[in-house]
Amino acid sequence: MPDWSEDIIVTELADEPQLSEELAIVIDRLISSEGVMPSVVVNFTNVTYVNSSNLAQLLRLKRTLAEGGGHLRLCAVSDEVWSVMMVTGLDKVFRFAPDPLTALAGLQMDDSDDDG
Repeated sequence: MPDWSEDIIVTELADEPQLSEELAIVIDRLISSEGVMPSVVVNFTNVTYVNSSNLAQLLRLKRTLAEGGGHLRLCAVSDEVWSVMMVTGLDKVFRFAPDPLTALAGLQMDDSDDDG
């Protein structure tokens, strides 16, 4: 899980079981972090499906970040995953970007909004 910068983590997911493991690692890292809460970009390029446990983990990740002042962007979501997000209403809960660079730019804009 590479850090893009001191305050942004970028994680690239794949289908199960890696998806659950990676999300758990990110959540644990955020919970144990001290100081400023980083923001997170979750890259779904290699994910073809999500299950209810994955959705619960994503909601927990979002809540953990929000409580600490961090932001979350999901990017490169496949049509299959997007349809799950729409059916569950999570397309209105999460913020999405078409690719990792756009997600990073969006996070930087969020950070500048917080400053002013």
